[in-house]
Amino acid sequence: MKQYIIRRLLQIIPTLIGISILVFAISALVPGDYITAQNNPNMSAERAAQLRAIYGLDKPPVERYFTWAGNMLQGNFGDSLQHKQPVTTVIGNYVWNSFIIAFFSLMLSWIIAIFAGVLSAKFQYSFLDKMITLIVFLCMSLPSFFLGLLLIKIFALDLGWFPVGGMTTAGLGATGWAYFVDVAKHGFLPIVVLTMLSTGSLTRYFRTSMLEVIRQDYIRTARAKGLKERTVIFKHALRNALLPAITLMGFELPALFGGAIILEKIFIWPGVGQVYLESITMRDYPFMLGFTLFTAALTLVGNLISDVLYGMADPRIRLK
Repeated sequence: MKQYIIRRLLQIIPTLIGISILVFAISALVPGDYITAQNNPNMSAERAAQLRAIYGLDKPPVERYFTWAGNMLQGNFGDSLQHKQPVTTVIGNYVWNSFIIAFFSLMLSWIIAIFAGVLSAKFQYSFLDKMITLIVFLCMSLPSFFLGLLLIKIFALDLGWFPVGGMTTAGLGATGWAYFVDVAKHGFLPIVVLTMLSTGSLTRYFRTSMLEVIRQDYIRTARAKGLKERTVIFKHALRNALLPAITLMGFELPALFGGAIILEKIFIWPGVGQVYLESITMRDYPFMLGFTLFTAALTLVGNLISDVLYGMADPRIRLK
């Protein structure tokens, strides 16, 4: 196991190098830069050239890449051109805001998907199965911006139960429990939307996995022994049906910190996804490249963690 983990960690290094080259090459091919993105009609050509020299944008792409990569190896992600702060500082300021809605939506979507998938598989082709399937496909087909605007219209504007957007009430200055309640009210609607979008595909996944498990011989044997159906389903069948889901959990790690770009824009949630979208618009290459490499590293680490956990959960898997 130890040798496997060490070898996988060493394999991450060339993978990240390849990702960095690819991402930097794509960004270099995009026309324009941070100076042209300002759309300042009063800026002269001499001033624009001077600013490009200050930001290092006048150098050839190959030289810029090695300068950027060398700084990355030293733990220096560079300074965000838009925020005038180190990239790590900007990520730290916004990534935990995205983590809040992503974490709670992840927990809710998995809990709902597990129970919905189990019930749908248990009562296959029944009215309950058809209703769950209908709701699941409805949640999967509706775009996030439509769901977000619909919930804002109903629960924020018409009923007035929740705020329209933002993370906290402007000028409230709440602390302690009052601050927690204020953030919870603002985060309720984006969490609901993100949960609805995530639950659909997970429910279908758990339903398919449960259908495969409940047809196995050991499930028939458990029922033949006179065990309660609840014990057979939740103790024997569900336990084995959840094993493949460990792989999915590994890919949830970058999603926790990546931010929901469209939802954060709709609900004016100060998350890292919205900042990342603005960095693309403003050609803030240091932040865009640094955050992309950050999420790529999380994806690789999450994949490694899922492989290790799968080997620990299933004795039949041998990691070599």
